[in-house]
Amino acid sequence: MSPSGRRRTKARLRYFLGQLRRRPAARVIDEAYRVVLLVSAALIIHLVFPTSPVPDLPVLEEGRVAGEDVIASVTFPVYKSDTELTRERAEAASGMSPIFQYRPEIADSAIANAATFFELIERSASEATGDAERERAVRQVLERYRIPSSENQVPLLLSAETRERLQAAMQQAFRELLRPGVASNSELGTARSGGVIVREGADERLVARDSLPTMQVFFQRAAAQAPAEAGVAAHTLYQNLIIRFSQPSIRLDRERTEEARDQARQTVDPVKYEVLQGERIVGAHERVGPAEMERLRAYEAALAELDGGQAWEAHLGGVLYTLLLLAVFGLVLKYFRPEVYQAGRSISLVWILLMAVAGAAALVSSTGAPQELIPVAFAALMLSTLFDGLLALVTVFVLVALVAARPPLLGMTVPFLTIMGGAAAALSGRMLRRRAQTWTIAALIAGAYLVAAVSLGLINRLGAGWMLQSAFWGTLNGVGCTLLAAGVLPLAELFTQITTDQSLLELVDMNRPLLRRLSLEAPGTYAHSINAANLAEAAARAIGANSLLVRVGVYYHDIGKVNKPQFFVENQPPGRNPHDKLKPATSANIVREHVEDGLELADGAGLPGVVKAFITEHHGTQRIGFFWEKAQELDPDADLDLSDFRYPGPKPQSKETAIALLADSVESAARVLHDPTPTSIAEMVDRIVGFKMSEGQLDQAPLTLREVSLIKGQFAKVLTSMYHHRLDYPLQNQQAPKAEEPAAHGTP
Repeated sequence: MSPSGRRRTKARLRYFLGQLRRRPAARVIDEAYRVVLLVSAALIIHLVFPTSPVPDLPVLEEGRVAGEDVIASVTFPVYKSDTELTRERAEAASGMSPIFQYRPEIADSAIANAATFFELIERSASEATGDAERERAVRQVLERYRIPSSENQVPLLLSAETRERLQAAMQQAFRELLRPGVASNSELGTARSGGVIVREGADERLVARDSLPTMQVFFQRAAAQAPAEAGVAAHTLYQNLIIRFSQPSIRLDRERTEEARDQARQTVDPVKYEVLQGERIVGAHERVGPAEMERLRAYEAALAELDGGQAWEAHLGGVLYTLLLLAVFGLVLKYFRPEVYQAGRSISLVWILLMAVAGAAALVSSTGAPQELIPVAFAALMLSTLFDGLLALVTVFVLVALVAARPPLLGMTVPFLTIMGGAAAALSGRMLRRRAQTWTIAALIAGAYLVAAVSLGLINRLGAGWMLQSAFWGTLNGVGCTLLAAGVLPLAELFTQITTDQSLLELVDMNRPLLRRLSLEAPGTYAHSINAANLAEAAARAIGANSLLVRVGVYYHDIGKVNKPQFFVENQPPGRNPHDKLKPATSANIVREHVEDGLELADGAGLPGVVKAFITEHHGTQRIGFFWEKAQELDPDADLDLSDFRYPGPKPQSKETAIALLADSVESAARVLHDPTPTSIAEMVDRIVGFKMSEGQLDQAPLTLREVSLIKGQFAKVLTSMYHHRLDYPLQNQQAPKAEEPAAHGTP
C-alpha cells in the first residue's frame, strides 16, 4: 500500500472510532465511569474524614468566646501532645543509669600480651648478629606493635635487666590498678545521672560515677610505678607500653542500657490529666484558648471511641453530604464545561486533584499540622493553567465545602484562609507561562494568606504572633504549591493531552528544528507563515480567541511544504514552475499532499493535537480550483473525480483554525495585489472571506457574524500597515509583478 493509501486508511479508522464513541452504548459506558468516579470520591473523602458522633457539640475556635457551658458527659483523658510525650520520654531515658560490665579478665589479657611482647623482643635480639642487626630487629617488633620509640629507647630493650624491670612494673600496674576496674572516659561520659550500674556476673551494684577510676587516672597512677632508676627514656617507654597493652576493664553494655532506657520511655504516662464527668470543659462567655481547645478535642475523641462506629446515621449523612456536593460539581462541569466533562482524561485528572487535596487535608487535621498547609492552591493552579480560572475557582469552593465541614476543621478559620489562598491561585494561574512568573504567583498566594490572617487575627483578637505564624505557613504553602504545580504540570499535560501556554511558548521558538528547516528549505513559505501569523494573531485578539495558539498554529500550518518546496509558487524562482510539465491531477495531488506530509512531520516532532489541527483544517475541504479548471480545459469530456481536486479537510472546528484558514488565503492574495491601497485591500479581504463563507468552509467553526466582521477589519488594518510604503511610491505599482495563480501554492 502506498503512503497516501496508508494515510487514508488511518483517517478512515479515526473517523470510525469517533463514530463508535458517539453510539449510545459508548455514551452509557462513559456516564457509568463518571458515576463510579462520583461515588468513589464520596466514599474515600468520608473515610479519610471520620464523622463526629457528637451532633450537639458546639463549634468553637481558638480565640473566640464560648456562648454556653460545655460540660463533660463522660470521664475522659487528655493526652499529651507528641512533642510533650517525646520530650518527657527523652528526659526519662537520659535519667536512666547506664549499665557497665566488669571484666577482670582484661587485666590478665594485658599481662599475657605484655609477656608475649617481651618474649618476642628477647627472641628477635638473640637471633640477630651484631649490635646494628639487634637494634633493627627490636625496631621491627616495635613497628609491628605500633609502639613509637626514640633512638635512646631501643638499647634499653636490648638489656635483659631493663626488660625485666619494665615487665615487672607493668604486671604490677595491671594487677593492682587495672584488675579492680577502670572505665573508659568516653563511655562514662554518657551517664547523665550521678550513679552507674556495674554488673559482675549475675550481681549488680550501683556505684557513684565519680568513684569509678577512668583510663586517664589509671595512666597517671601506673606512671607513678615506673622503674625510676632506669631514667627518663625508660620512663617514657614504660608509659608507651602501658598505653599500648591496657584496655578498660569496665565496659558499657550498650544493649542492656538501651533496653533499660526503652523501659523508662514506655513507663512515661501518655495521659496529661483526666476530666471528670460533670466537669466544665469550657465556660460560657469565656475565651477559648489552647488549653480549652485541647480539652474539646480530647472530649470529641473520647465520645467517638465510645460510639464505636454505631452511629450509622452520621456516616450515611456524611456520605450523602459529600455525594451531593460532588454531584452538583459534576453537573456544573457537564453543562458549563462540557469539554472537560466529556474528556475521560480531564475528568479523571479533576478526580485525582480532589482526592489529593482531601487526603492532604485529612493528614493535616490528623497530625495537628498548621491548617494553612492544606494545598488547595495546588489544585487551583493546575486547573486554572490547564482549563480556566473560573473552573478552578468553582473547584476551590467545592473543596472548601468538602473539607471545612469535617469535625477536625470546623469553624471559620479554615474556610476563609483556604478560599483566599485558593482563589488567588485560581485567578493567577493563567499567568503561569514562564518560569520567572512562578515566584510572582507564589507571592500573590502568600499575600492572600497574609491579608486573610490579618483579618482573622483582628476579628478574633489573636495578636500579632498568631498573624505572623499563620502568614508564614500560608507563604510556605503558596511557594510549595506553586513549585509543585510547575513541576507536575508537564505530566498533567501529557496525561490529559492538553496543551498549555507554556508548551505553546516553547513551540513558538524559531530555533525549533521544524521551523528552522522551513526557513532554510522553503524560505518563501516561511515568510508567508510569519506574515499570516501576524494577521491571525491580530484577528484572534480582536475576538478574544487564543492568540498564542493561533500564532503557533499558523507557524506550522504549511510545514509539509518542506518535502517539495519547489512545487509552491512562493518558493519558485521567476519563470520556473514545475507544474507546467505535470498533469493537473498530479499537480493537485502534490499540492494536497502537503497537508498529509505536514501531519507526518508534526507526529515525528511530537507536536500537540491543537497545533496539528491547523495543518489539517487551514484549507478545510476547499477545491484546488486552478488545477480543477485546467483539467476541464484540457479535456472537457473527461469524467473527473472532484475529490481528487479537494483538500482532505476537515473544515475548521474552532475559531483559531478558522482564522488561520482566512489569514492563509488573505496573506497569499495580498502579496500579489497590484494596487495595495486601503480600499483595494479591504475589498480583497471582504471578497476572500465572503467566498470562504459562501463555500461553507466556516460552517463548523463557532464564529458569529460580528466576529467575522472584526476579523476582516483586523486583516485590512494589518495589511494596510504592512503595505503602506507602496502608497508613497507609485512607480512600484507600475513594476508590480504579475499575479501568480494562487492554486500553485494551494489556495483557491
